[in-house]
Amino acid sequence: MTNLVSSSSRVLADVTVKLKDGSIADSTKIGGKPTWLVMGDGSFSAAFEQYLFEKKAGDELVFELEAADAFGESNPDQIHFMDISQFPQDIELKEGAIIAFEQPGGGSVPGVIRQFQGSSVKVDFNHPLAGETVVFEIDIKDVRN
Repeated sequence: MTNLVSSSSRVLADVTVKLKDGSIADSTKIGGKPTWLVMGDGSFSAAFEQYLFEKKAGDELVFELEAADAFGESNPDQIHFMDISQFPQDIELKEGAIIAFEQPGGGSVPGVIRQFQGSSVKVDFNHPLAGETVVFEIDIKDVRN
């Protein structure tokens, strides 16, 4: 019997994320390693998961999600100004660069350099695709329930 994607499935898939202009933002195909998508764990929006429900291994999907249902809207509270002296000397700072910032409790969070104003650097800690309408291309390899 073929497993269909349900609200508690684990789905092995190749996932490509494209911007509306067709440019590829990310793809598991580049590294040749599909990823596991865990339904119902809060990692994905209900709208995203809805496209996968009742699908099976071998299915290929292409769908578009507005920002709110994809990576969220850009939150102005996640944009901060930092003094340029707070950055290590060996990091090349340029607009659009994504830099990993260490968290106080361990781990790191990515920040995108958005702008320079004198000795201040505007850093955006929103997801790099926040505020973007994106197109997902998903090739389902395996479904485990």
